[in-house]
Amino acid sequence: MSLGLRENRLQFTLLVVVNMAVGGLVGLERTTVPLIGTDVFGLSSDLAVFSFIIAFGVTKALTNLAAGALTARFRRRQLLLTGWLIGVPVPFMLAWAPSWGWIVAANVLLGLNQGLAWSMTVNMKIDLVGPARRGLATGLNEAAGYTAVGATALLTGYLATVYGLRPAPELTGVVFVAAGLALSLIVRDTAAHVALELAQHPKPLPDGEHPGLASTFARTSWRERSLRGASQAGLVNNLNDGLTWGVFPLLFTDHGLGLAAVGLIKGLYPILWGIGQIPTGHLADRVGRKPLIVSGMLVQTGGLVLALVLLERPLLAGVTSAVALGLGTAMVYPALIASVSDHAHPAWRANALGTYRFWRDIGYAAGALLAGLLADASGLEATVIAAAVLTAGSGLLAAWWITEHPRS
Repeated sequence: MSLGLRENRLQFTLLVVVNMAVGGLVGLERTTVPLIGTDVFGLSSDLAVFSFIIAFGVTKALTNLAAGALTARFRRRQLLLTGWLIGVPVPFMLAWAPSWGWIVAANVLLGLNQGLAWSMTVNMKIDLVGPARRGLATGLNEAAGYTAVGATALLTGYLATVYGLRPAPELTGVVFVAAGLALSLIVRDTAAHVALELAQHPKPLPDGEHPGLASTFARTSWRERSLRGASQAGLVNNLNDGLTWGVFPLLFTDHGLGLAAVGLIKGLYPILWGIGQIPTGHLADRVGRKPLIVSGMLVQTGGLVLALVLLERPLLAGVTSAVALGLGTAMVYPALIASVSDHAHPAWRANALGTYRFWRDIGYAAGALLAGLLADASGLEATVIAAAVLTAGSGLLAAWWITEHPRS
């Protein structure tokens, strides 16, 4: 047994396919669910509509945090399988929910599923490849997941146009659940690879540096400058994603676009985000993490501005914004995960990644909450302006706080 992408290519490839199923399940919601809230259940408050994203974001963030700690007690494969078992009811609840409360409950289960399954695929890939190829490994993992998110958003937009908002679009999720659960039964655990990396690590865990969740949470959230910079950038990145997840379908349908066009916009963003992470993950291994993180946040800012500047031509506004947001996020995503991995000792890396992913995915809830409050008070356009300002500020903070770390 050895570390490396080539040496572990079969297991790595299997995990890539598993994460495609993980992404496909959450992609069910990108196009249709905000419109189900307004058109099927008659919700008039934007905050009420976006409550499903808040439920998803809070649950996923807390599960990410717990997942790191749970790896000390359970094997990664066990947690991966648990995540899939929890996700089994989700497509059926979305398809036939008798009230909006059922949609919110489905998103609690979806958050648990995503927090466990996606966290384990990230950790297991990093375990397999070792320190030299973390950027590429995380890029491939996130590419698989978010390309599936985008493809599913496109598919559900088409199905909703032909068959209606429910149940056909949501029932495609049954395929993802079945595939993910079946393939996860085949995956081998990576505990031995973690032990090998610990044995080969050039520096032992320093005296007084505890690998537990509490100390790692403090270290990753604010004590260590670079980890603090990565955590805030991840939070704001997903804040603008959570905001546009809820706002864009309503904004562009208000300006005359149909479900197919909205599906194109909502699908193009994560597809570019996904595919783009393959070259950007590789680039992060070559030029460093910080240049991609800072420039990616500023490209996202430009995408949010374009959505408003071109709004008189809504399809052009949606497509150009989706392209910029997708490319900017592709630059940021693998570089942030790799940066956290660089600065974390293998003994507490799972907890550091769990903490980072907690802050990153609490951004979904923060974005939806901000969007709901601002949209109800000042309109949908005001929420996009707020997201642009916050994203630009986060990029500047990342430039100030994040430093490169030598990778052995």
